[in-house]
Amino acid sequence: MTDFDAVVLAGGRARRLGGASKPEIPVGGRALVDHVLEATVGARRVVLVAPEHLVRPGVVTVLEDPPDGGPCAGIAAGLDALGSDPAGLVLVLACDVPLAAQVVPALLAAVGGAEPGVDGARVTDQDGRPQHLLAVYRRRALDDAVRRHGGPEGVRGLPVRILLGGLRLVDLVDPHGAADADTWDDVHRLDALLRGAGADDGTIDRSGHRPTPDDEERS
Repeated sequence: MTDFDAVVLAGGRARRLGGASKPEIPVGGRALVDHVLEATVGARRVVLVAPEHLVRPGVVTVLEDPPDGGPCAGIAAGLDALGSDPAGLVLVLACDVPLAAQVVPALLAAVGGAEPGVDGARVTDQDGRPQHLLAVYRRRALDDAVRRHGGPEGVRGLPVRILLGGLRLVDLVDPHGAADADTWDDVHRLDALLRGAGADDGTIDRSGHRPTPDDEERS
């Protein structure tokens, strides 16, 4: 079995979702972050980079200091929290890819079978857009990338594509697994998909609320 750790990033602001707490938005009957944490099954250690109100039982939770440092600062904080005896591979996941569990095994296999010098594997959509936060990286490569940019302080606000720009990565095309919840339309599509084709009852509204029978009576 492949030895890996996992870092799940859930500390950002959902600007395109009107400031809703993206990790807590329900899709398919569960919070987005819980779908993503399920994709880390098999990891030696899991770190959730998130505010305290998102703490989950048995999961180490940290947040970059100061908060709102962006995903690169979150990655640096997560790596630090994994401890002094890390696994050779790190699974890095955003909190808004609820189908991640479907592609994690393929990512791990791609890195395990890669030629020497390959630093990881990431998912891309059908248009070739890379999902750097749906990927498996060699721990050494991530540590080196953070150091090159000045450590945890130097990566604050840095775009992920710049942090990881020098890495050699295998691309896996998987438009299904790469589906993320960036907008409310994305949320509605993922919710219907996870509930089964044609599931339109209890559609999530734009506040992230699923209407109840009482709500419907009042409408």
